[in-house]
Amino acid sequence: MSRRTQAERDAMTVEIGYALVSGAVVALVTFAGIFLPTLLVDLPNVAERVLSRTGAALGAVAFALRVIHVLWRFPRTAGGRRLPPGRPSRSGRANLDS
Repeated sequence: MSRRTQAERDAMTVEIGYALVSGAVVALVTFAGIFLPTLLVDLPNVAERVLSRTGAALGAVAFALRVIHVLWRFPRTAGGRRLPPGRPSRSGRANLDS
């Protein structure tokens, strides 16, 4: 098992932080979008409770999906199972050295 360099550990730390912050923003927007009608319209208590619980549940799901999505797309090093996609240096050109 290969050891990770400090730069790789730092990159993963930044990626985890980004995943958590962006997940929190997505969860907040999801909750606010569902709960907003209770602030604008006078609804019965039952409807407010249903909307708040639904917003909290969907916000939690949105948070988890966002974090998983961001971290799944993070490229792994050569010691891992995936490598970042490479770009050919001269795509579509013939080799002029031959």
